Amino acid sequence: MPNAPRILIVGGGVAGLTLATHLGDHFGEHLGDHPGRHRPHRNQGHAEITLVDRSPTHLWKPMLHTIAAGTWDVSQQQLSYVAHASAHRFGYHIGGLAGVDTALRQVTLAPLIGPDGVELVGQRKLVYDVLVLAVGSRANDFGTPGVMQHCHFIDSQAQAERFNAVLRGRLLRSVVQDETLRVAIVGGGATGVELAAELCSMLDTANSYGNGASHIRERLRLTLLESGPRILTAFPEHVSRSSAQQLQRLGVELRMGAKVTAAELEGFRLADGSLVAADLMVWAAGVVAEGTLGDDTGLPLTRSRQVVVGPNLQSPADAHVFALGDCASLTPAGRDKPLPPTAQVANQQALHLARHLPAWVLHGTPVPPFVFRDLGALVSLSEYNAFGTLGKFGFLKGLFVQGTFAQLSHAWLYRKHQIGLHGVWHTFVMWLAERLNRRVKPKIRLG
Repeated sequence: MPNAPRILIVGGGVAGLTLATHLGDHFGEHLGDHPGRHRPHRNQGHAEITLVDRSPTHLWKPMLHTIAAGTWDVSQQQLSYVAHASAHRFGYHIGGLAGVDTALRQVTLAPLIGPDGVELVGQRKLVYDVLVLAVGSRANDFGTPGVMQHCHFIDSQAQAERFNAVLRGRLLRSVVQDETLRVAIVGGGATGVELAAELCSMLDTANSYGNGASHIRERLRLTLLESGPRILTAFPEHVSRSSAQQLQRLGVELRMGAKVTAAELEGFRLADGSLVAADLMVWAAGVVAEGTLGDDTGLPLTRSRQVVVGPNLQSPADAHVFALGDCASLTPAGRDKPLPPTAQVANQQALHLARHLPAWVLHGTPVPPFVFRDLGALVSLSEYNAFGTLGKFGFLKGLFVQGTFAQLSHAWLYRKHQIGLHGVWHTFVMWLAERLNRRVKPKIRLG
């Protein structure tokens, strides 16, 4: 390795940004004097750490459904990669992954295109000594005809904001022309379920403004389509059943065993030939790794384009390549299925690698096997309710929880993510600013 080994992290989601922040604080190169900048002890040497992401800002992915519904202020929740990188001793490049050459140890970034379609920056190449792939995941359309043309996705901040803009326009037309607004969501996982509840919450709030918005809630016809026998199949059955009952009380129509064969201009076509009519269609089913990793990289990939890794999060084909989070497929010893693509897994893997990667880079000390601690699973149905189970350890392991305790636990997950990036004091100030902001601004996005 060079004196300052080059660690390249591709993907600024939960895993990538957490890893870059912790490595930068304790292992990153000195980036110049700056008043108030945190200066960790450097008894391990240093490295040139670079983060790559296609967006200029980071947003905690589990909150994207609130941005899509317009119930949370995106300007307060997003984090600037440039500012964060400067404060935590790592570099940042904007760009999407276009290819990986493991032989030359370099990645190719796709050209950067502006909102007007003009190419701002051409294709670029970045070299590395250690590559960490953390590009995340997106919904999988499984090649279903018409999905890409007619459906909205909620996999990124840009997609969530785009959906919200269209939603507000359709709501305005619904009020002015006294029309029904039909929304259909495919996918009964956490994204689809939480989005359905958040849309109900947004319209309940809009009702309170009156002046033409009253009774807007009654105009919503919301349908959730799931091909399996129940929603939230990754959760215990008790959580699934309770969540389904809550959604039905909110007026959401649940269609189980509904296999979508096509998305059309008028709605979703099902396997039995029937049509679920919809004005707005959302695809939130399946999981496939984000990015454009191809078989030419030489890295073993799953059918979902996830990078197969060993217990130490390294690719068995190249020890200089690690993968974390949703884009990694790790099957722990004694288990027959890979770890699920959740923020909990991604965060734990990032912290594990942040602890052990410096010793591997500097001294060749093997990275120990990653051990996942199941802290439980929670699903939040906006302000209406929340359900989940506690982790599989401790005195109350596996306990079913709901109501206020479950809602607070779900909210704590986001605050814990913020603390990991900013520290306790900064996170407290951010929380206080949010509370004050909600006092003086509308609770939902109106314009």
